[in-house]
Amino acid sequence: MKSHFFKLLFFIALFSFYSCDAQQYDLVIRNGHLIDAKNNLDQKMDLAIQDGKIAAIEKSIAPEQGKKVVDAEGLIVSPGLIDMHSHNFHGTQPKKYLANSFTALPPDGFTFRNGITTLVDAGSPGWRNFDLYKKQTIDQSKTRVLTFLNIVGNGMAGGAIEQNLEDMDPETSAEFAQKHTDYVVGFKLAHFNGYNWTPTEHVVRAGELANMPVMIDFGGSDPELPLEELLLEKLRPGDVFTHAYAHVKGRTTIVDEAGKVRPYVFQAQEKGIVFDVGHGGGSFVFEQAVPAMEQGLKPNTISTDLHTGSMNGGMKNLLNVMSKFLNLKMSLLEVLAAATWYPAQVIQKPALGHLSVGADADVALLRLLEGDFGFVDTAKKKMKGTQKLVCELTLREGNVVYDLNGLASPLWK
Repeated sequence: MKSHFFKLLFFIALFSFYSCDAQQYDLVIRNGHLIDAKNNLDQKMDLAIQDGKIAAIEKSIAPEQGKKVVDAEGLIVSPGLIDMHSHNFHGTQPKKYLANSFTALPPDGFTFRNGITTLVDAGSPGWRNFDLYKKQTIDQSKTRVLTFLNIVGNGMAGGAIEQNLEDMDPETSAEFAQKHTDYVVGFKLAHFNGYNWTPTEHVVRAGELANMPVMIDFGGSDPELPLEELLLEKLRPGDVFTHAYAHVKGRTTIVDEAGKVRPYVFQAQEKGIVFDVGHGGGSFVFEQAVPAMEQGLKPNTISTDLHTGSMNGGMKNLLNVMSKFLNLKMSLLEVLAAATWYPAQVIQKPALGHLSVGADADVALLRLLEGDFGFVDTAKKKMKGTQKLVCELTLREGNVVYDLNGLASPLWK
């Protein structure tokens, strides 16, 4: 009797051992087409996740090895997307534009459903109100939230606040950024209207002191400050020229009246200036983007400039902006790189934007639709297209945070 009992215990233990060994991963994604710019991957691969990290990438991983299995047949498996230009200092203060105001947006409501796992706020807070921003936005979000620090100490509060040269302190901003490198990735200048290079010089100085990039929303002066001087003399390689395809008052366009990209614009990109889309509610027109793309001026990074003034207009969301560039003849690999690995390098966060073994399991499963679609710019002009990206599933550190059609869920019975 005892011998039968011990044999039973042995077989139970043996079964448990092999069962545990078989299910060595928390999640396995099978049959998807993996695209990862850093690792030069553009092929069908399986991916496994354990303890919030990428654990394996192989031609085939047996489904028995995963406690949960997602069939990604027909889908793109991408690193979680990075939106490098967003505004998320949401609050309730009237007349504060994008600093603790109604016009900024809470991240999680707009990120995961678009495959975004990391966003970078484009200068909503300055050093004076960063602590409030961290408390209200960063600490309350499942999305990884980083930020460019506004060179204006009081942040992007609009009006006279953003014209205050006395509140543009490069030394204090740089010192503050260096103490908060977990969240601060650079510096931002925006909306300055004077014919004056001082704000540009201040923000670049902050970047030099902290060894960080700057992002500049250029324009607004009358007469216009020379764009060529900004791109070739004032900005450094690695600095970001956002709203690249805009046509706004107070800023020279990158495409001239004859439809030609200005030669110094190509020189600037070759020099290492980062051309960022920053679509927004008023900063992307086909009149600029179409001829620029036809002549080979592709964006280095694709971003939204998300806020209440852009989300329901032509911009809509990051996947919609990426889809515009797919239809402007950027390859799928180029478009995904411009929203994953390239922005990760710009913000000096090389741990992000790729699917290397050991990296955080921030993953987006995307579907590329074929059909008859329309895309609208900020001048309310329409471009037809045949391709559109949508998000099926988003993982943040291995956790399912968005699942459009229940790919990661068992049937209810």
